[in-house]
Amino acid sequence: MSRVSVHNLWMEYAGQVVLERINLEIASGEFCVLLGPSGCGKTTFLRLLLSMETPTRGEILLDGEKLPGEPGPDRGVVFQRYSVFPHLTVIGNVILGLEFARSPLFGKLWGPARRQAIAEADHVIEAVGLSPARDKYPAQLSGGMQQRLAIAQTLIRKPKLLLLDEPFGALDPGTKLQMYELLTRLWREERITIFMVTHDLKEGFTLATRVLTFDKVRVDPQAPGAFGATITFNLPLERRRAEFSSAGGAAVG
Repeated sequence: MSRVSVHNLWMEYAGQVVLERINLEIASGEFCVLLGPSGCGKTTFLRLLLSMETPTRGEILLDGEKLPGEPGPDRGVVFQRYSVFPHLTVIGNVILGLEFARSPLFGKLWGPARRQAIAEADHVIEAVGLSPARDKYPAQLSGGMQQRLAIAQTLIRKPKLLLLDEPFGALDPGTKLQMYELLTRLWREERITIFMVTHDLKEGFTLATRVLTFDKVRVDPQAPGAFGATITFNLPLERRRAEFSSAGGAAVG
């Protein structure tokens, strides 16, 4: 399960209110796309979900429990810039997450433990379509393949939430379509709740089961930092929700 509840969330930096009065209930298995103008707090909201930031007021619950105070394996993140290690091969990049989790002192696995980790990593690499590039380095991969690798790095830890911050912004249109197909398939198969920031309306309405728009509804010209953005529209997309349900996914509501 990966249900998200947000109660009266506010975020303020040194007198600048970025987010205010955020209230949200997201069922397990939703694909939420965050839309809105630049600077309206979408990435800040992702950082709060990841525990990279602490709310000024309010709380975020994951399956009824308050989020831990720091990032953890239950929440994976993929950024627009490829977060891969250039000195490691594809298999090396993916297995690294398991090595740090299962051998925190040495960051390395040996013997049967390593063979098991390699088998798990190979399964994820196959899922994202990178098996032919398993032993290649990131410099030998296209931009789309590097982003597939970044997604594999995240999926290997089996997160409850997948947080995406404009992950396809640097890709060409053809590669974007391939990534949409990949992400939709992984979302259905893994039953992950997804929050994705994008500025591309078509992308958002193509992928989402729910569109959340962020914007400021209160503005004071004399005090530009006094008010923050909130969720102005919370729009469920019934077509996508029906697709997920018919594919065997959890009910979304």
